[in-house]
Amino acid sequence: MISKDCTTDENRVIHPRDPLVKKILALLLPHGNREIFEDVRKKLSGVWGEPERISPLIPFVWTNYYEDIAPQLDRCFFSYGGLYPTSDLPDWKLKTCEIERSTGASRRVNLDPGALDGARLLLASTKGQAHRIYMKEGIFAEVTLCRRKGKWASFFYTFPDFKSGAYDKWLETVREDWKKEHACTEKA
Repeated sequence: MISKDCTTDENRVIHPRDPLVKKILALLLPHGNREIFEDVRKKLSGVWGEPERISPLIPFVWTNYYEDIAPQLDRCFFSYGGLYPTSDLPDWKLKTCEIERSTGASRRVNLDPGALDGARLLLASTKGQAHRIYMKEGIFAEVTLCRRKGKWASFFYTFPDFKSGAYDKWLETVREDWKKEHACTEKA
């Protein structure tokens, strides 16, 4: 990780062409269930530290794909301070899969880690599709949104909730965080 004060992780060599990104996490959880929210937040904090930003809870109304979790869901996002190599994204997904499994015999949440920079939002997945690129250890990545003409733009395959624009304001705030931290690393 490149920290906010522009220091690097001394134990690791980061390839100079590995883009540095903000780590984000998209969380789906049962509507109104603060207990699960706090449990997952605590587990995530144990792995990655306290989040830099947490979005408001947003009612998830775009699909019933996640009915196995609960009939009504909320979406929430976390972002973490510092910049990270994009190549870490598969490791983040593997860790979130562990956390999902730790919530019960049947999953109680859906966790999708992502990487955000000035041009795109990447999300990691365990499911391969034509538009997803294999990273490693059963983990794929896709460009879910990109920046075009000053705003977030979707693709034909973008999930309906991301396509809706409901998250754009929060993503833009995190993008501004990335811009500030990225400018700091370029000066170093």
